[in-house]
Amino acid sequence: MKTIRYAFWAVVGLCLILIGLANRDIVTVRAMPEALGDLLGLSPDVQLPLFVVIFIGVGAGLMIGFLWEWVREHRIRADARSKAREVESLRREVDQLRGAAAGAKSDDDVLALLEKTG
Repeated sequence: MKTIRYAFWAVVGLCLILIGLANRDIVTVRAMPEALGDLLGLSPDVQLPLFVVIFIGVGAGLMIGFLWEWVREHRIRADARSKAREVESLRREVDQLRGAAAGAKSDDDVLALLEKTG
């Protein structure tokens, strides 16, 4: 299974290298349209190789997707925490009731320990 995983990542790496080599031309990335930039006196332009723009776009998309999923699953995580607290509370209550039942049945410490673990 490790070999398959390494082979997969090698293919992914090779594809990324090929994309980078095929898209080395410099492109201008503008944050706003040229007419609006001239009107405001701002021209936030950056010149980057095309493969960098592609990789930044893919990375930004992944981060937005991860954030979206994390926010979407907040309710599920909150329910899981609530259920875990409830389970722990019930576990303590059962242990307390077993201890009370063992104390009421017998004064023998060995039998009380056996009932508590059983």
